[in-house]
Amino acid sequence: MNIAVIGTGYVGLVGGTCFADSGNDVTCVDIDKNKIEKLRKGEIPIYEPGLNRVFDRAIREKRLTFTTDLESAVETAEIIFLALPTPPGADGQADLTAVLNVADQLGTLIDKYGTYKVVVNKSTVPVGTTETVRARIRAKTDVEFDVVSNPEFLREGAAVEDFMKPERVVIGTSSPRAAEVMRRLYEPFVRSGNPIIVMDEKSSELTKYAANALLATKITFMNEIANICERVGADVDNVRKGIGTDSRIGKRFLFAGIGYGGSCFPKDVQAIHYTAGENGYNFRILDSVMQVNELQKISIVEKIKKYFGSDLTGKTFGIWGLSFKPETDDVREAPSLYITRDLAKMGAKMKAYDPEAMGTFKQASDPLTLNHITFMDDRDSVLQDVDALVICTEWNEFRRPKIEKFSEMMKEPLIFDGRNLYDLERAAEVNLKYISVGRPSINV
Repeated sequence: MNIAVIGTGYVGLVGGTCFADSGNDVTCVDIDKNKIEKLRKGEIPIYEPGLNRVFDRAIREKRLTFTTDLESAVETAEIIFLALPTPPGADGQADLTAVLNVADQLGTLIDKYGTYKVVVNKSTVPVGTTETVRARIRAKTDVEFDVVSNPEFLREGAAVEDFMKPERVVIGTSSPRAAEVMRRLYEPFVRSGNPIIVMDEKSSELTKYAANALLATKITFMNEIANICERVGADVDNVRKGIGTDSRIGKRFLFAGIGYGGSCFPKDVQAIHYTAGENGYNFRILDSVMQVNELQKISIVEKIKKYFGSDLTGKTFGIWGLSFKPETDDVREAPSLYITRDLAKMGAKMKAYDPEAMGTFKQASDPLTLNHITFMDDRDSVLQDVDALVICTEWNEFRRPKIEKFSEMMKEPLIFDGRNLYDLERAAEVNLKYISVGRPSINV
């Protein structure tokens, strides 16, 4: 099939590449000329495990091309994916400017070429956007077309695998013709029997928000349990194991830490909360989820203040991990941004390392924070002569350091672990001063 993907951000690039790898001819469109030139040269602007291999194969087989010319991509496309940014406004409402601007252009182009096309909202959009996009296109043409909702459920760090082997594909359409086109497109990805679920457009749009809001709530609930554990002397890891074996609850998204971040959970929780309010409903649970998560991001700073006081002038902290999760360079809403900002405000100097995210962190941080940070080339160099180590991201290379290096290189072997990487008994054996989340502190 001939496919156009408009937008070469995270979703558009992964989706376009994977569609091309499955035998389709895909043209990716973006208004950023510099980005398109880099993609044509084989330079991928995001870090995503496995993407390079699939990308190179699609380019080599000439199934994946890149352009800034929307018209040329739309002319031959049977399916047009909108993978455009929908950032949250100050009130949490998703900004549909990019989506609607493209919809207006598509109406003119569909009218010009006069052939049936399926336009697919792949962007995460508010309930009712499919109808809005359909109306914007219809205002420009009488040619037959359909607009479909097809939300993505990709995990950063595992996006290629998620796309190639989806647990489910959700298609929102009331058109049997569009549903059949989308089924044919996705059949190669669900040969193991996972479902293609066809539903109405509004339910499809809400499904994406509901999924992310529920997962964010699950994470936040466990962080609340962790906070109780710290006060009563319990161990949140034991609680997690005790409840995770209950099949009604499940084992995933039960790990306590310093809050969720990234491009999806914060934005989508805000958006569904806004939609509820616009329709006269107070989504009380999500009020609490957002409030708790904001506090959780800086909970480790409170522990640092309790230990050192609020004036950190003359102190130097090591920072392990800057991305919001491992296996990505994404720092959007990452706890590290908030933690380093607060440490800088209190006068601390920092030495930081992340395997992939130091470049994106520099772009996202404020000048004060950057003035207080030195970026290091490797994990161990962060430890040299620091007063304490703060762990913000659970990269695998942070899980198994040589424990003796903490005592040998640091002023004192003091760790504030926001991701609970280390065993408490082992920490006690090697005389670490170890403060984590929802677990008893060791040697403090």
